[in-house]
Amino acid sequence: MHSVLQVRWLGRVGFREALDLQRRLWAHCADNYLLLLEHHHVFTAGPSADEANLLVDPAEVGADCVRIDRGGDFTYHGPGQLVGYPILTLPGRRGGGLAETAAYVCDLEQVLIDALADLGLGGCGRLHGYPGVWLDLEGTPRKIAAIGVRLSRGRTMHGFALNVETDLSWFERIIPCGIRDFRPTSLRAEGCAATMREVADAVARRAAERWGETGCKRADVAWRHRPSDLSAFSRGLGPGRVEIAPPRSRARLAEAGVGNGLGLAERKPPWLRARMDLNEGYLRLRRVMRQHDLVTVCEEAGCPNIFECWGAGTATFMLNGERCTRACGFCLVDTRQPMPIDPGEPARVADAVAEMELDHAVVTAVARDDLPDGGAAAFAETIAAVRRQSPRTTIEVLVPDFGGDAAALQIVLDASPDILNHNLETVARLQRAVRPSAGYARSLALLARSASAGYVTKSGIIVGMGEQDAEVDVALADLASVGASIVTIGQYLRPTNHHIPVARWVPPESFEHWREAGAALGLDHVESSPLTRSSYHAAESAAAVELSARARPVPA
Repeated sequence: MHSVLQVRWLGRVGFREALDLQRRLWAHCADNYLLLLEHHHVFTAGPSADEANLLVDPAEVGADCVRIDRGGDFTYHGPGQLVGYPILTLPGRRGGGLAETAAYVCDLEQVLIDALADLGLGGCGRLHGYPGVWLDLEGTPRKIAAIGVRLSRGRTMHGFALNVETDLSWFERIIPCGIRDFRPTSLRAEGCAATMREVADAVARRAAERWGETGCKRADVAWRHRPSDLSAFSRGLGPGRVEIAPPRSRARLAEAGVGNGLGLAERKPPWLRARMDLNEGYLRLRRVMRQHDLVTVCEEAGCPNIFECWGAGTATFMLNGERCTRACGFCLVDTRQPMPIDPGEPARVADAVAEMELDHAVVTAVARDDLPDGGAAAFAETIAAVRRQSPRTTIEVLVPDFGGDAAALQIVLDASPDILNHNLETVARLQRAVRPSAGYARSLALLARSASAGYVTKSGIIVGMGEQDAEVDVALADLASVGASIVTIGQYLRPTNHHIPVARWVPPESFEHWREAGAALGLDHVESSPLTRSSYHAAESAAAVELSARARPVPA
């Protein structure tokens, strides 16, 4: 048995994203995980579920409907319901037969029964022939938790749904688990006022006792967030001026346990002072960029390494304009109303790559939540254009999260980039404060989907925004668990007083620790230093991994 259970509270997560994340952890990761979360409204069903038990058209009631590879009939997940996905390697069990599955279901039921007792809800137990946790076993049983699992090769997937303060009227839209004779209930309906956090804490404690020899390592995203935290596009309001307001940013940081931080005028330590060097290579590359009317993230984000990287003939091209529809607290990129897409941009990037004779090209883009595909087509078109002119150039794409849209991500993957990069940016606890329109689970799911499709994946973390070193260790472990090959870690530098403050200057020895920790976790390359950014030493990072495994399309 693994000595530590990795427990993650992920907040509200789309069902398909959570499914792809747990599938990757199940197939790729040896560690034991317990993912705790809520879902948006969704009906799920096992392969043999009876369609007659779904009583409504899901689209008409604003819900998704997903068939999945677990036992059971139709059930419902939604806000106010604690969903848990234990991804465990069970000791001494090699298969997934009925007896082993029944024993594991019994273990899972007992975790919930004990946790509910800890919360003061006694009288919970099992009902013979009906998996789950029930109340009033001697009268008219009421189901408070559903269980549906898959056990294969001694490793578990799927899990439980515990009704905390769920709107029980949603269960009237299905025949829950195909059972007509009993009704569902919730903690709130039974008079238990425990909060979602208290319930998750109780379940995590009991799960660690059963599946973690020495307890658990836990990381939580924010337990409270407001719709106003999100950018206008993320709230569905369309384009408009979006700025980071320092009071709001500081309030969100304070809720996450971060103080006021350092002042903007605080003098940087010696290891963070980048030297201006208007070298010949820098001036040449700047001329090429201006000649082709191209945007680079190096300039837009105020990267301190611009003179070094441009001097060495490397730059990160930025697609889809220079205005982003997100409002991340650390980023200098413009957030005004985005401009129309320039259809000639991919060809101009390809021209610049050819003129510069690049061995490795990095292409990123602003987030474009105003576009149906989130801007994915521009990545695919640029990859194809570069391959036509420079077939030996390897291509790395640094993509946004596309709002969790797997189809948009697939547009990029179908173009076969050599490296798929997407930044986690910060630890779980600070996600809502630092990048409120994104999500920890969403980023891990995107990386999991890419790695599962066979692509070399890369991600990045910015430190110095209020995290602890141990939290970065946890984030590194999560990135390794979903199959990332390359990780970059660098110090946050506050662009303006409209951005979140620097909480601390992280010393060089911490970056060395993360480089060693990443190697111990099996990551192929960790680029970790105070001035590291996502594309810093990108060619050297690419050289550390095998890029020839995937067959490339032949340029037309």
